[in-house]
Amino acid sequence: MKLYLDLIFLVNLWFDFLLLIAVTILLKRNIKFRRIILGSLTGSLTMFILFLKLNNVTLFLFKILVSLIMMLVTFSYKNIKYTLSNLGYFYLVSIILGGGMYLLSDSFSYTSNGLLLYKNGMSLNYIVLLILSPLVIFFYLKETKKLKNNYTNYHKVDLVINKKTYHLNGYLDTGNNLYDPYKKRGVILVNIDIKYKDSNVIYVPYSSLNHEGLVKCLKAEKIVVDGVTFNNYLIGLSNDKFKIDGIDCILHNKMKGYLK
Repeated sequence: MKLYLDLIFLVNLWFDFLLLIAVTILLKRNIKFRRIILGSLTGSLTMFILFLKLNNVTLFLFKILVSLIMMLVTFSYKNIKYTLSNLGYFYLVSIILGGGMYLLSDSFSYTSNGLLLYKNGMSLNYIVLLILSPLVIFFYLKETKKLKNNYTNYHKVDLVINKKTYHLNGYLDTGNNLYDPYKKRGVILVNIDIKYKDSNVIYVPYSSLNHEGLVKCLKAEKIVVDGVTFNNYLIGLSNDKFKIDGIDCILHNKMKGYLK
């Protein structure tokens, strides 16, 4: 049997790209497109090592390692929960796509060798792979988005402060009702490193169950959440790490009526 490595590489690149796109959409990760391309290339280039003679255990561990590297290249590292969540959904979507392609190959009387489909011992059916695999992913994402889960409160946030743009993952928290007492501006809490001048700081008092204090706040030149521009909000600098998976900022409850 002839193996065309260039075609196999392209097919694997296409599948890895689809899987990473699906994970990005499912978990609402604010990731640049070039990182998805780079992650796809990382997964596809390492496939050539799989032609080495490895036992099943070593091969399994190697595949896990490759998948983990893909997650780090694409989504970077924030914490272990964030990374494992990306990896878990990557395998979940892989299973869905692999099962869908197996069903199609079985329905159309193709024999399969992994993700490579053959008929009557003849040529590889790349057309079926390239055309139908996005449809499998599309319908899976469409149905998954109907489910109500915690990730419906995740939003892509772009902040411009001191002419620098920050791309963040935001969470709409109905418990965040913090306003500054001077102009009644809502406060969006972030826990990223932002350079600022002390003269630009606005101190906003807050009180929690067992604690009171002041939050350092800055004015943002621009706040965009899922394409919607917001004004009259302050950016509060939090020293505490948020305990929500992959979140950089906590959005104000007042924004709820403007976001889907």
